[in-house]
Amino acid sequence: MLQNPDLAYSVRMSITREDLEQDRLRSILDNTPIAAALLSEAALEASWRAALASLPDPNGDVWLFGYGSLIWNPMVEYSERLPAMLYGYHRGFYLYSRINRGTWDNPGLVLGLDRGGSCQGIAFRIPAISIETELKMLWRREMLTGAYIPRWLPMQLNGKTGPRIKALAFVMNRQHESYAGRLPDPTVVSYLRDACGLYGPARDYLRHTLEGLLKEGFEDPYLARLWAQLESRQNPSTEK
Repeated sequence: MLQNPDLAYSVRMSITREDLEQDRLRSILDNTPIAAALLSEAALEASWRAALASLPDPNGDVWLFGYGSLIWNPMVEYSERLPAMLYGYHRGFYLYSRINRGTWDNPGLVLGLDRGGSCQGIAFRIPAISIETELKMLWRREMLTGAYIPRWLPMQLNGKTGPRIKALAFVMNRQHESYAGRLPDPTVVSYLRDACGLYGPARDYLRHTLEGLLKEGFEDPYLARLWAQLESRQNPSTEK
């Protein structure tokens, strides 16, 4: 028996599409403290099938909105990717992570969409023929614990003059036990500095997201501010 149950899932792994298709993440977590928090396979399937039944265009392609790791590691099969603006929600570190970027005893934080403001991201067009396969895979990535709520939300492509579409976005479930709410910067930084989960350190999650946004030409002052504070704490000045 493990002395520290966190060790069962604190080893870093490079998650792949095949891992999600084979449901390996659930297998890894089945004998850990987080197992009780996972949605059952039946509940997970019911959720993605409900999204499938409510497609904006039942016979056409669908769009997926990426605002965090989906930007730099989408793993979905898509035919087109375009900059998009979502109104009515903003990006923030609102979700305690006890799997991907933290553990049960030492949770990290990851991004979620919460009400208010707006959010720049990337919209991925998923071909109609692949929708069922891609949704099933996405749910195994994003919905294992039910911390997000999947919604079809209106957004605008390619700036203010682009077409309006409805895209699938995963927004915060405020009733979930892992919802962190709005935390002050020093608290967020403390979680990002010390936590590490299956996918690696929480600080890397922030860095990759910030770099991914900058690569797309997006600026996020909130994330940039957190990174600057994180860097200053990791490398305190030696000047007196």
